[in-house]
Amino acid sequence: MSFGKLEFILYVGEEALPVTDAEIIILNTDTADIFSNKVLKVDSNGKSKPVSLYTYERYLSEEPDESIKPYKTYDAIIISNTLQNKYIKNIPIFAGITSIQKVQMTPKARGLNAIDIIDIPPNGLIASEEVIAEEKIGVKNIAMEASNEKGAKILKEVVIPEYITVHLGSPNSSAQNVTVLFTDYLKNVASSEIYPTWPRAALESNIYAQISFTLNRIYTEWYRSRGYDFDITNSTAYDHYFVNGRNIYDTISEVVDDIFNEYISRIQFKEPLLAQYCNGTTVTCDGLSQWGTVSYADQGYDAFKILQVYYGNNIELRTANYEYGTIQSYPGKALRVGDSGEDVKTIQMQLNRIRKNYPEIPEITNVNGEFNEATKNAVKTFQKIFNLTQDGIVGKQTWYKISQIYVGVKKLAELNSEGEKLPLPETAPTETIRLGAEGENVKIAQYLLAVIGAFYDEILPVKITGKYDNETEESVRSFQRQFNLTVDGIIGPKTWSKLIEVYKTLEPYILDSSGKLIKYPGYVLKKGKKGESVRLIQTWLDAINSKYPFIPAVTVDGIFGDRTREAVMIFQRWAGLVDDGIVGKLTWDKLYEVYRSVV
Repeated sequence: MSFGKLEFILYVGEEALPVTDAEIIILNTDTADIFSNKVLKVDSNGKSKPVSLYTYERYLSEEPDESIKPYKTYDAIIISNTLQNKYIKNIPIFAGITSIQKVQMTPKARGLNAIDIIDIPPNGLIASEEVIAEEKIGVKNIAMEASNEKGAKILKEVVIPEYITVHLGSPNSSAQNVTVLFTDYLKNVASSEIYPTWPRAALESNIYAQISFTLNRIYTEWYRSRGYDFDITNSTAYDHYFVNGRNIYDTISEVVDDIFNEYISRIQFKEPLLAQYCNGTTVTCDGLSQWGTVSYADQGYDAFKILQVYYGNNIELRTANYEYGTIQSYPGKALRVGDSGEDVKTIQMQLNRIRKNYPEIPEITNVNGEFNEATKNAVKTFQKIFNLTQDGIVGKQTWYKISQIYVGVKKLAELNSEGEKLPLPETAPTETIRLGAEGENVKIAQYLLAVIGAFYDEILPVKITGKYDNETEESVRSFQRQFNLTVDGIIGPKTWSKLIEVYKTLEPYILDSSGKLIKYPGYVLKKGKKGESVRLIQTWLDAINSKYPFIPAVTVDGIFGDRTREAVMIFQRWAGLVDDGIVGKLTWDKLYEVYRSVV
């Protein structure tokens, strides 16, 4: 009997905020029986404990046989009082592999279903006849493209984009677009197309092909130069097998984090190779055979040697940098205890900022560029939270993950700060705005779109400029599509009303400039209570103490003990409130008000 593991990571706002108030029920897909009488909880980092689940023997996924499904599937129901409930169907579990189900939760919004359903289709290696037929067409499509590159626009440099926009259908279909992190896209594709049980060299060679193909699409602006508003599709007749909302695997995640900025190129050519590949059994092509990579890996071939078998000896692996200045390029060497310099200082600063949203990370009290034990402990905790090797060393994986999360937590806080400067209307403006418009209402609309886009992958990114440009129009179209409005790219009364309505559902989850949630939890906090809401008021009290020392400092540990009760009572007395040591809404709001005045 074999087992695999399943764990959940729940978050809102591009991993900027962990979800801590949800419960998870796991069901056997075949019988609909509840797996256990226990309901899974998530911790302060939005993570559940890994659950061991029965599955089929590992060897079944190591030999090609399209008639066999080498994994069992389970369903999961995620229940929350404040967030949209989720029902995830057919989560595949492989023997000896940890399956990671990351779930971007969204606040409940009127006009959407009471529960969001994500149905994960079979792995591409055992896909339906329809998908196989699509892949065979794809072989022809890619061959035609390779001989007819005229329509493509070529970028100046090969770059790794922070995000990639995926069209969930064939290019000319009316399907939705989703915008996801580039690394998340790669992990999704690899988890959908190959098996996570394969040897490391086989995984690497397949993922190199997927990276190179994807970067070729971006570098040549294959779709955008033809008037489309996306970078790639999830149609296997044209591109990769991407399943929006699916799980990923620990083995695949590790490989992607290691090599995501490396790509295949022909020697003496700059562009990433349009690396064609197929399963090698039901579909054959003049490129990489997915099952063939397993055979070569078993013979001791490394990934590059496998790639040479399929793409020839005139190839090399190259490295590309991030396109966005917000994410700094890896310094080229791992950082560890004893190192010093600006790169270490950057890591220290970023971890301290992330800590405001993930308080389990210990504070680095001296941000001086010296990699000491405190820095190592903070790194190890970060690695634990985000499923990285817990060695306290900042290698490439850890460097870029810290950068990604830092950008995410900063983004929401910065958006809110921007929003505080804008006169956000209580009711919809009467002005209809469209392409070419300028002014304050355009800026307001862009701000609303930017905030909503941080919670919904389907909403295309937009910059707050006050100018209604093509980027803004496409973002408006994506919003209209998501919320069942007329898709015309024009903000009239109905679109204005929906923008404001959806924004108001998100307000409780928007960060203040310090990175904290500001929503009153809905229940009183008193001696004996534990959790993030207690930790939050302790943080406020501690900050208030720096200016008003007569209010006692407290330990920020999330436990409402005698010291916290004493500090609350003294604060209440000073603020003219009932000094009962209990934090209700009046005390909560006053604490937050004073806290904001001193930070």
